[in-house]
Amino acid sequence: MRKLENRELERKSIEDFKEAKKTPLIIVLDDIRSLHNIGSVFRTSDAFLIEKIYLCGITAVPPNKEIHKTALGATETVSWEYQKDVLSVIENLKTDNVSVYAIEQVENAIFLQNFKVEKNKKYALVFGNEVFGVSQKAVELCDGTIEIPQLGTKHSLNVSVSAGIVVWDLFQKMNY
Repeated sequence: MRKLENRELERKSIEDFKEAKKTPLIIVLDDIRSLHNIGSVFRTSDAFLIEKIYLCGITAVPPNKEIHKTALGATETVSWEYQKDVLSVIENLKTDNVSVYAIEQVENAIFLQNFKVEKNKKYALVFGNEVFGVSQKAVELCDGTIEIPQLGTKHSLNVSVSAGIVVWDLFQKMNY
């Protein structure tokens, strides 16, 4: 086994990324406090050609030195937009026929492994504050909720870890 060198990874240029066919997934970050979490979600979104990120509420926006530390340039590739009100973003996405799901622990949530994606359908995933999660009002506006099963004592994951898990799972279901 030999570790690949950077030149062997066939990375896209910024222009190639912008022109590439995107995964029909939109990420909505609402009231995310940690600049490192925001940057990490940008980096994950770049890795899986995510269509767009909405930054809402108190979520910081690029350019920002702390976001850049973990995004490593992904703020230049992934399309993003700031909207103060997450509820308006959810309503607008639904008007555009996007299926919107909160990633949260709620009654009757669909466990991630049981979530089925429909071909040719676009999805948005709402991730909430590190302490309070997705607001109840946002949950109520969504088409449903997806929960990541957890078996330990904490029953919570870092928001950027949650985003990585859910995005990877849906990416696989959409493409393989």
